[in-house]
Amino acid sequence: MKKEKNCRLGKVGGQAVLEGVMMKSGDNVALAVRKEDGTIALKNSTFVSARKKNKLLNLPLIRGCVNMVEMMRLSFSTLNDSTQLLGLDDMEPESKFDKWLQRKFGDKLMNIVMSIGMVLGVILSVGLFMILPNLATMWLNDAAASVGGPLPSFVQNLISGLLRILIFIVYLLLVSRMKDIKRTFAYHGAEHKSVACYEVGLELTPENAATCTRFHPRCGTSFIFIILIISILVTSFINWNTWPRWAIISTKLLMLPVIVGIGFEFLMLAGKHPNPVTRALSAPGLWMQRITTKEPDISQLEVAITALKNAMPEEFGGEDSKSDTASQEAEDPANSTNENPPDTESASNHDPA
Repeated sequence: MKKEKNCRLGKVGGQAVLEGVMMKSGDNVALAVRKEDGTIALKNSTFVSARKKNKLLNLPLIRGCVNMVEMMRLSFSTLNDSTQLLGLDDMEPESKFDKWLQRKFGDKLMNIVMSIGMVLGVILSVGLFMILPNLATMWLNDAAASVGGPLPSFVQNLISGLLRILIFIVYLLLVSRMKDIKRTFAYHGAEHKSVACYEVGLELTPENAATCTRFHPRCGTSFIFIILIISILVTSFINWNTWPRWAIISTKLLMLPVIVGIGFEFLMLAGKHPNPVTRALSAPGLWMQRITTKEPDISQLEVAITALKNAMPEEFGGEDSKSDTASQEAEDPANSTNENPPDTESASNHDPA
């Protein structure tokens, strides 16, 4: 008998934030954070994808790149919302410069800050995970050439890819030692466990969620790791020994949209169609989640479940009675996605990792 497909797979995903969790289902976004007084602050909003208005943007490969840009925007705005719900913005008195910026730019200020942050984040990521490994590989090849001859092109490509993976792992290990990041990683675990609890059909309670896995194939950590692996395969045609160095780096940068697109398609496939093949291919990304997720406590699971239920009001009935605040807002229709962010979500649907 043919096994019935689980219709709950891929319906909801999220992101861990400061002392809380964001969940997204369709166009609905719910952010829940635990305040210092123990109450749960909640913000409900909508986030509609440009892919819904332009069919071209929803084509395979293209939609992965669109999703990545939109999820970066959503991640930055969600992190900002979490600090506001926690009241962190009120802890520091406004300086004259802050007041001048507010008068000069008004509501546009946050969009400017978000845009600058996204640009700086992309520059840092490209420099750390693309340019640095390539330059290091070229240096190793020069050293080898001075001794006995240049390394074969495929070996250089493999070394470059492995260096990117090594940098990624070391980066995660270092940030995971920070106290605040450890708590965020615990909320990341709470996000995954609550989504897993929903997907297997258990009643959404902190106690039930605690019994579920904190590892999920559709996670931002897995997405990044898969991209790193795919990049080795997609750029294998580059001849390191005959191409100019600028051409090697430029070609790899130009191939990023293709790599991201392939990674997105695989991640969605693995999240919605679990089988021995997708599980095997997802295994390295799941191993990395042992770093980026930690076991949450009951209170953290309660926050994640509050966000999940509010992201699915048609199924769970809207605002949770334990929430301390709630608001409804409409976002720019050029934002978000038909599916959920790359992290359970995040992404996977997104996550700090």
